[in-house]
Amino acid sequence: MLGHREMNFEDYLEILRKRWWIILIPALLGCAGVYLFSLTLADQYTSRTLVLVEQQKVPENYVKSVDASDIGERLGTMQEQILSRTRLTPIIEKFGLFKNQKGKTSTEDMVDTLRKSIQIVPIKSLVTTRDGELPGFSVSFTANDAHLAQQVCAEITSMFIEESLRLQEERSVGTTDFLKSTLDQAKQSLDAQDQKLAEFQRKFVGSLPGNEQTDMTMVTSYSSQLDAVTGQLSRAEQDKAYMESLLAQQLSAWQLSQKTSGGIGEPHQDALETQLADLQSQLVSLKAKYTADHPDVVKMEGSIAALKKRIEDNQAHAKEKTSQPNVEAGVKTPEPPAIQQLRFQIHSQDVLIKEKTGEQARLRGQLGAAQGKLSMTPAVEKEYKEITRDYQTALQFYNDTLAKKNQSEMATSLERKQQGAQFNLMDQANLPEKPSFPNRPAFAGAGLAGGLALGFGITLLLEFRDKTLRSENDIEHFLGLPTLAMVPKIVESMTNPKPGAGSGSEARARLGETAHV
Repeated sequence: MLGHREMNFEDYLEILRKRWWIILIPALLGCAGVYLFSLTLADQYTSRTLVLVEQQKVPENYVKSVDASDIGERLGTMQEQILSRTRLTPIIEKFGLFKNQKGKTSTEDMVDTLRKSIQIVPIKSLVTTRDGELPGFSVSFTANDAHLAQQVCAEITSMFIEESLRLQEERSVGTTDFLKSTLDQAKQSLDAQDQKLAEFQRKFVGSLPGNEQTDMTMVTSYSSQLDAVTGQLSRAEQDKAYMESLLAQQLSAWQLSQKTSGGIGEPHQDALETQLADLQSQLVSLKAKYTADHPDVVKMEGSIAALKKRIEDNQAHAKEKTSQPNVEAGVKTPEPPAIQQLRFQIHSQDVLIKEKTGEQARLRGQLGAAQGKLSMTPAVEKEYKEITRDYQTALQFYNDTLAKKNQSEMATSLERKQQGAQFNLMDQANLPEKPSFPNRPAFAGAGLAGGLALGFGITLLLEFRDKTLRSENDIEHFLGLPTLAMVPKIVESMTNPKPGAGSGSEARARLGETAHV
């Protein structure tokens, strides 16, 4: 082909008619050669199985699994474990893999070859699922024997299922054991905090937070009781002092009357009158300070009334004595009933004073204790809050751990009964009926495509090197001159050219040039 020009469909057909054998022969040779080469390759059979992920049968609202990892992470972990040297070496020995290579190939190479023959492919879900959920996965194994491929594929699949169950149970049991030990420690801590709280409550009973109002009420009550007892004690002491002064006056008057009347009779009438005047003056003083209902005023009025009665009795007694004979000299006269009554009253006041003094001391002690508890309340409340906070923290941790342990025990029971999320074998490992490699039709097709490409390449190369002018368009394109006439193709001259006449294309070129000239 001289230079480059635009070619039409007829030009391509012309090239194909002229060079078809150059394209066909490499295509046939390539197809046959590659197919024959594929016959020399050993047949490889692939067995496949399908494993679906079965979700937990009991809703997670009731029993939550302790395994927080998703199926994809678990599958990746199991794949690394199962495809390890430790797990694949027993398979090689069990099924007698690579018998012809033993002694020539190391164990590591055989394990690596076996690992490459195993394919683990996750299945993509057709619908949208929650993050981390995997519908399942497929396991495939390729070997040069169909039955061997099926057996090894089934063995590897069973390893995945068993490993999944083992991992889930180990995680559940391990979690349960850990929670049990943690619960024991939490219980010990809770018991220690409980004992500490109980000792603190016994030590500061009555001073704990919440008893402030009670303590305040007790302080008020003790204060009022102490004031009342103090008042009663003060009045008793005043009454005693008054009775003692009254007794002294009556004793002096009685003793004076005894001397004047020979030791017989009541106190002199003038002394009683003097005593009555003194009492009346004291009554006036008391009424100036207190009301008429005051106990001291009432008591003083009673004393005055009693003294007036005594004066009247003395006067009547004196009249009776004048009509009676005198008693013998030297006989001791007993004290008058009024003096004896005064002595009894003074003794009663002593007993009352002693009683009120003891009661006053007791109330002061109780009041001091109540005030002490009340003053200790802020410090006790601070310490009590710290102890209570530690106790509540220990209690909350214990309750949480107990709930988690119970949850873990239920999850462990669920795993042991195989009610949790697990791998379910959907399709058994199949027995391949035809080899998966080599695909001889594909090999033949590839050889055919390669031969065609080679034939087209050779044809293109020959066309680029061909300088023949074949058509009127070639003449006009390369010579730039119009064509006046075309000489028809002479087959005999073209097929049997005379010596020295040149090729047919050259003759046609010369004829074209002659016609043009």
